[in-house]
Amino acid sequence: MLLKAALLEEIKAGKVDLIFRRWSRPTVKAGGTLKTKVGLLAIKAIDDMAPEDVTEAEAQRAGFKDVAEFRTWLATMKPGHLFQRIEVGYLGEA
Repeated sequence: MLLKAALLEEIKAGKVDLIFRRWSRPTVKAGGTLKTKVGLLAIKAIDDMAPEDVTEAEAQRAGFKDVAEFRTWLATMKPGHLFQRIEVGYLGEA
């Protein structure tokens, strides 16, 4: 899972704890970890869901101003039949 540097910094700072992804097949699993440029991330939970079910609070937890901004971002993402809500946390230096 590729994450932009700005998003990684927000996760590290504790400002973001959700990530949304649309893909053909998941590349992470719940209970696993992900080594990134800022350190190790915990993959706490992964839930299948529909993009239209994203709430205002979830959009904000993912670093978006609101659901409208989330939907604008989603429109730029590559197509995929699987949409997932991923809870993450920063574990520290890798």
